[in-house]
Amino acid sequence: MAGIVHMSGPSERSEAVKAKALELGFLACGVAKVVFLDEEASRLEQWLHAGKHGQMGYMANHFGLRTDPRELVPGAKSVISLAYNYYTPNKQTDPAAPKLSTYAYGRDYHKVIKQRMKPLMQFITEQYGEVEMRCFTDSAPVLEKAWAERAGIGWRGKHSLIIRKGQGSYFFLAEIILDLELAPDAPATDHCGTCRRCIDACPTDAIELYGINASKCISYYTIELKDQIPADAGDFKNWAFGCDICQQVCPWNKFSTPHTEPDFTPKPELMELTAAEWNEMTEERFDRLFFGSPVKRTKYAGLMRNLRFLRE
Repeated sequence: MAGIVHMSGPSERSEAVKAKALELGFLACGVAKVVFLDEEASRLEQWLHAGKHGQMGYMANHFGLRTDPRELVPGAKSVISLAYNYYTPNKQTDPAAPKLSTYAYGRDYHKVIKQRMKPLMQFITEQYGEVEMRCFTDSAPVLEKAWAERAGIGWRGKHSLIIRKGQGSYFFLAEIILDLELAPDAPATDHCGTCRRCIDACPTDAIELYGINASKCISYYTIELKDQIPADAGDFKNWAFGCDICQQVCPWNKFSTPHTEPDFTPKPELMELTAAEWNEMTEERFDRLFFGSPVKRTKYAGLMRNLRFLRE
């Protein structure tokens, strides 16, 4: 059976890989042909030149790697783009408690999704022999949204996140770059229409049409910024780590369905924290509650800084 698949063409290989990805629990899988991202390179250059990356200096590094996957995997022919659902209807119990972005409720997605990609890579090797490939999930200089659009995963919404028709935007993106020729999918088409709810709802005016000024985004301030948050940063609407406002108001997210990933299930203690308990949190409790969580990225001092800003 493996030999039959091995002898198949790019279309059959693409279909087999996509079927396996869905079997493994991915929300979606698409394929794009490897090219130099000319248009995206120009857009990224302008964005960096305008300083919209704030203190995220790493965004200006490895420009060549970001715009040409062949710099990451020599001889690369295809990019497999994957979506992994993290949506949950679960909410924090105390409405007055400082808020966490939904993606940070459970275990660090970098580790979870890389583990979920390993069986897919193993499948590719078993079916098609020695294939040069590398996997990524927000962990290397890869323009994930550009590849997701090209692979038909979804379109870039006005808030700059990828939206999938009938499924919304509560998913992580991941990629496998490989030197195996696979049939590419048609790029996604835009279905935002005249809607501008995300733009109008952003409390810090960070959203620009189909783009974002990251240096004004609540997620940037609460996660990426290393200095003190400026007093005039704006109203954070009680978000202590990340922000989901642009997703909460997006009409497409009424189609979101709960994820089935055990590692993304939040600890009951975390969801039940009261506002007072957040503000009185000790470093010991922080370490226990957020062990293996994306929230560890801010460290205890960073989270306390965010909470102080919310109280001021």
